[in-house]
Amino acid sequence: MRRVVVTGMGVLSPLGHSVEENFNRLHVYENAIESVDALKEYKGLNTSLCCFIKDFQMPEHYSRKILRTMGPVSVMSLYTTEQALKQAGIEKDSDLVRNGRLGVAYGSSSGSVEPLVDFYSMIHTKVVRNITSSTYVKMMPQTTAVNISLYLKTTGRLIPSGTACTSGSLSIGYAYEAIKAGIQDVMIAGGAEEFSPTQVAVFDTLYATSSKNDAPKSTPSPYDKDRDGLVIGEGAGTLILEEYEHAKARGANIIAEIVGFATNTDGSHITQPNADTIQIAIEKSIQSAGIDASEIGYVNGHGTATMQGDIAETTATAKAFKRPVAISSMKSYIGHSLGACGAIEAAMTIEMLNNNWYMPTLNLKNVDSACGELDYISSEGRTMDCQYVMSNNFAFGGINTSLIFKKI
Repeated sequence: MRRVVVTGMGVLSPLGHSVEENFNRLHVYENAIESVDALKEYKGLNTSLCCFIKDFQMPEHYSRKILRTMGPVSVMSLYTTEQALKQAGIEKDSDLVRNGRLGVAYGSSSGSVEPLVDFYSMIHTKVVRNITSSTYVKMMPQTTAVNISLYLKTTGRLIPSGTACTSGSLSIGYAYEAIKAGIQDVMIAGGAEEFSPTQVAVFDTLYATSSKNDAPKSTPSPYDKDRDGLVIGEGAGTLILEEYEHAKARGANIIAEIVGFATNTDGSHITQPNADTIQIAIEKSIQSAGIDASEIGYVNGHGTATMQGDIAETTATAKAFKRPVAISSMKSYIGHSLGACGAIEAAMTIEMLNNNWYMPTLNLKNVDSACGELDYISSEGRTMDCQYVMSNNFAFGGINTSLIFKKI
């Protein structure tokens, strides 16, 4: 089997418009959560908290023709993809992009929401008024992957994922497997999500959202006994994965190596996580890397700040590692970006790995005694020199993912 490395990364989140901006903001120890009046207009919604991307400027080279098939989720995907390609030293018009040896694995929980309104209007009024040839393309589950491929004119494999909160991480894992098996030499992999009040409503009806509307900076609080739920965010993250020898041959700057990946399903409940199968996913990821759990120095946790999620994740992690491994959650900074979180968190995990500095979980003051016995990084960041790190994500439908990265 071939080795797979990361040669480029791009991130767009409420903390910033690049990997560097996001990493620097982690050192400020302040999240981007806010309470907005727009959410207060919805009757029956308990939360008014969310996490927006600020001051995003549409790139001038995104013409009207290009944007015709793109909603915000696809724009964010393409934006971070161009960032990642630039860092990887891959030109958009190069033969490498279009010779069939480069593919796209990308996902989101859903496509853009606004086109759904147009379809609803047709059903409700019985008049085809707002439907155009691009309406479906903007809302379809594979819209991010397809729009990236169309823009770059790629002809390799296309692997879309629409697996909620594991859309980004699963895309990275499947891209890794495609390269490892020799199917592709390079893969664009990641996930994105645009903000919508409908997403807030989904979790609000499950009583899973934070209602600290008057104190937005104090929430979410992953792993804390006084947590009261998650906050919905938005963003995108893209990684360029490449076969090791291929990257070396073209003189690419190798950022990190992916050495382990595993995914499985709980097969038990649509929304409640299962600690036993999460543990199996983590253990299988370690096995696939061919290392011992003791060699992994840090885990980037899913850390949603929901009681069932936090407890299942941490107890599974503690059992899999059989020691209190260091762990923290980026969702305390940018909320839960759903389909984007796995890709954003993977990129930030790699950035922390290469800088020997690991973020704390914000708002973590008293670890819930029901959570697993782990080394919870809190209050301030920690300097550690790790060789291997892990990034885990879990989704509705009982979909579990675990990725392991190695320092180069």
